[in-house]
Amino acid sequence: MGLFYECFKLYAEMAPYLLLGFATAGVLHILLPEDKIGKHLRGRKFSALLKATAFGVPLPLCSCGVIPVAAHLEKKGASRGPILSFLAATPTTGVDSMMATYSLLGWLFTLLRIAAAFVAGIMAGALSNIFDPGVDEVDAPFDEPVEASEPVHSVESVGFVGNVKEAVRYGFGELIYSVSGWILFGVFVGGVITYALPEAWVDRFLGSPTSAYLFMLVISAPMYVCATGSIPIAASLILKGVSPGAGLVFLVAGPATNTATMSFVGGKLGGRALAIYVFSILVTAFGFGIMLDLIWNATGRDLTMLSGGMNMLPWNVNVASAVLLILLMMYSYWTRRSPSQLPIDEGVHAENFQVEGMTCSGCRDRITQALMKVSGVVGVNVNLEAKSVVVLGNAERDLLIHEIKEAGYDV
Repeated sequence: MGLFYECFKLYAEMAPYLLLGFATAGVLHILLPEDKIGKHLRGRKFSALLKATAFGVPLPLCSCGVIPVAAHLEKKGASRGPILSFLAATPTTGVDSMMATYSLLGWLFTLLRIAAAFVAGIMAGALSNIFDPGVDEVDAPFDEPVEASEPVHSVESVGFVGNVKEAVRYGFGELIYSVSGWILFGVFVGGVITYALPEAWVDRFLGSPTSAYLFMLVISAPMYVCATGSIPIAASLILKGVSPGAGLVFLVAGPATNTATMSFVGGKLGGRALAIYVFSILVTAFGFGIMLDLIWNATGRDLTMLSGGMNMLPWNVNVASAVLLILLMMYSYWTRRSPSQLPIDEGVHAENFQVEGMTCSGCRDRITQALMKVSGVVGVNVNLEAKSVVVLGNAERDLLIHEIKEAGYDV
């Protein structure tokens, strides 16, 4: 029961802020479509890096989900520097993780985490412009979608009610579905750390800030953990005695680097771009970790500086939010079961594709949405394990291939 209580306490303290974050993410989904972002990411001017980073920081995309978006922007003509800025800044934080960070770790931690994401993005893009600029057609217009392919969502054409429905669908449906597993994983690991990890072990092996920084860098670089799911893990380690700076190192480096993202950067943009990407994130994480510990030590290690904003909310509000969030998670899983489990009518024509680059439920949703908007498509089955996509209907095969590639994947 002790372990369950610690897990539920962490989860309940995050829940109100997660709900607010998901709602805000839905609004951002309407206001910042990919094509609108991409038009600003051409050339090697500093303004392009600034825009790429500013777009990326609030977007609730994990290091896995950002891959197809970056591939889409690259195909549309975005320059290499801004793409690296977007890749480095986006997974590190997002509106949902900002709210959750504030709920458990307070305003200082939240501000430094946002600043770290911004610095990592600018650094990666600037170093790319200097050492690995690539080939930029600065004067070329940003590619427009082909006429046969209508956009998935248009603010102007759908109207206010349609925009609200789409924001709710994305924020409380698609986004919750894609991150809920990692949130629960992070809550469980955080609960185990709080309940079972001896403080003597932390003092012995992670008592030195330097050793704690290096430990966090080593475990976070190849590890997949989303920006929100990493928060309860870091909070629990800090409560056990790990320095706040080491916790920030984990929150910056963990979400931004993993084997899938590094493979994409190296494969699509080259080894030099990969080195710049990893270097920028690790240096930023280490630097901001040191900065946070310096501030914390200078203020007498006052734990109230790291107290979460959830202290302002009544416990019954936290519990009610936790119940609502778990119901939304269950509903999203019930209504969004894997298309590979859906039956295929033998009387309907099916086109089969092998698609590389699919790694998570967000990839499945992205491909499904891209194909379902094509005239003649009546169903889409995506199997992540087999890397296969089956499209039901009478749409032209070349157009289906075009839509998959436009979504950022290789067919």
